[in-house]
Amino acid sequence: MSEKFILALDQGTTSSRTLLVDSKGIIRGTSQMEFKQIYPKAGWVEHDPEEIWSTQWMTITKVMEEADITFSQIAGIGITNQRETSVVWDKISGKAIGNAIVWQDKRTAPICEQLKSKGLEDYVRENTGLVIDSYFSATKIRWMLDEVDGAQARAENGELLFGTIDTWLIWKLTGGKSHVTDFTNASRTMLFNISTLEWDANLLGHLNIPPAMLPAVKPSSGFFGFFQSDEVQVPICGVAGDQQSALFGQACLEEGMVKNTYGTGCFMLMNTGSKKVLSKNGLITTLACSTGDQVQYALEGSVFVAGSAIQWLRDGLKILKSAADSERMAEEVAGSEDVFVVPAFAGLGAPYWDMYARGAIFGITRDTSGAHLAKATLESMAYQTRDVIEAMAEDSGIKVKSLKVDGGAVVNNYLMQFQADILNVPVERPVVVETTAMGAAYLAGIYLQWWDSRIIVADRKIDREFIPLMDAGRRQTLYHKWQDAVKRTRGWTTT
Repeated sequence: MSEKFILALDQGTTSSRTLLVDSKGIIRGTSQMEFKQIYPKAGWVEHDPEEIWSTQWMTITKVMEEADITFSQIAGIGITNQRETSVVWDKISGKAIGNAIVWQDKRTAPICEQLKSKGLEDYVRENTGLVIDSYFSATKIRWMLDEVDGAQARAENGELLFGTIDTWLIWKLTGGKSHVTDFTNASRTMLFNISTLEWDANLLGHLNIPPAMLPAVKPSSGFFGFFQSDEVQVPICGVAGDQQSALFGQACLEEGMVKNTYGTGCFMLMNTGSKKVLSKNGLITTLACSTGDQVQYALEGSVFVAGSAIQWLRDGLKILKSAADSERMAEEVAGSEDVFVVPAFAGLGAPYWDMYARGAIFGITRDTSGAHLAKATLESMAYQTRDVIEAMAEDSGIKVKSLKVDGGAVVNNYLMQFQADILNVPVERPVVVETTAMGAAYLAGIYLQWWDSRIIVADRKIDREFIPLMDAGRRQTLYHKWQDAVKRTRGWTTT
């Protein structure tokens, strides 16, 4: 009998990836392909939806070719995706009406101000768990309906569909038969009521978004449709937004467990179980992965710019030849003068939520080099993580005793040690850092009855634990300087 596998699709902000996972939860193959980042204007970020699909499909075919298997050996498909990024497309032709508007995009700030002027901030927080910000999908949809000729009328006539990237990929994989999403992705739109688990009619009315545009919403481990290939039907049966998928993949299955993902942005989530904890400190409340009818909630702090700041050093300033150079350069100047980089390229996320902040560098002297900038940029990720973790502890009443980490940047030992130092808690780096994609694989495998949650806990093994070494006085001095630097960047622009 042929060996069976799960395809775990990981559609991220800068690349599409596919993992091939066997029935023991072991990664047997991986393929990745970057795609173009489009910046039409200052503060605008777009992706070509067709390029997202084509690169994702190419990684699927490549990983299967390298493993020499066919779709008859694929038992199921799991999908995890960049969240909030929004696509609107024609229901009949399947053609997008424009580029996808990416989660980092700031063009809809004026629409957010209009919603705030209507006094909707408390309503949005209480019902969606979110804050009114251009980060989320709702105002992106409104912008497309306003700016694309005839889009509003077409949407009202039932001709247009909206989806986050998971929905777009499922539509493509099923040949337009399934227009669906899961609870985690729906909870990032600023249109979904996380208490009733339904699209919020009040918010749809305020934004004049026709309900017919919106996908059906399902638990993260469930049936989302079939991919059809040569008479073989493969179920798509695990779907989650990338950060909730990483929380699941990190085995943060119990209340109080915390993980931080260091990717394009930095995203910290705390499982709060069945409790919908509403933040008083600039965090958001979101739905965690669900494997049945009972949903779980999480507190989340979203840092907009993390790994993308390292890309800026590499591609923009040409200070680095590769992202890996940042560790060596930081070590070269470790302990030297304090330069601070506040990478507010797209405003500031949690706990500040300042759409008008912009990036800045502080503490430059004549001796400042590219190595100092590399060190300070790495440290900015750790400082922003502390901002979030302090807010999280205050909201939840739970003191974080250790931090589970994942994402591309966690291979950087300088960053991980500095993170432990500035937090004063141990940082746990797992052997398998592919926790986001593995979360999607686990969700699919649970639906297929291959596994239960115990395999996730059993599979998680620690590669290295970073123990705090910095003295308390130095820690507080550095953090106070960081807070001062952030204060100076806020409200820099009005557009």
